[in-house]
Amino acid sequence: MTRDEALDRLRQLARAQVLGRHVGSDRLIQAGLDALLADVDSPSLALLAGLGRREEHEARELFDHVVDELGVGFEAPADPIAARWALAYWLAAQIADGSLDPATGADLIWVEATELGYPDALQPIV
Repeated sequence: MTRDEALDRLRQLARAQVLGRHVGSDRLIQAGLDALLADVDSPSLALLAGLGRREEHEARELFDHVVDELGVGFEAPADPIAARWALAYWLAAQIADGSLDPATGADLIWVEATELGYPDALQPIV
């Protein structure tokens, strides 16, 4: 994994969390380890990457520190409807770039369509 790929992965996980998607502590720790091995450096990164199973409860807080230190965070729109649209667009982009299975992505977008009142713009996807 390259440095840019590792940073992108951290960025994507940060976006997922901010947009309300569950990201397991194990994925946060693995992303930290991958980033560390790809020569990404921040004061909290080694701490995140070195967490053991019994320390997983610390992963979210350390991940948030890493995101802040590296400047790879994402701020969700304050408006709840705009935040749901942001999630739907992000999921669609993941389907388009091949990082999310189309059927899984469509199911996730369907949940957002439900919350948005089934807008016409999302009908072709869901």
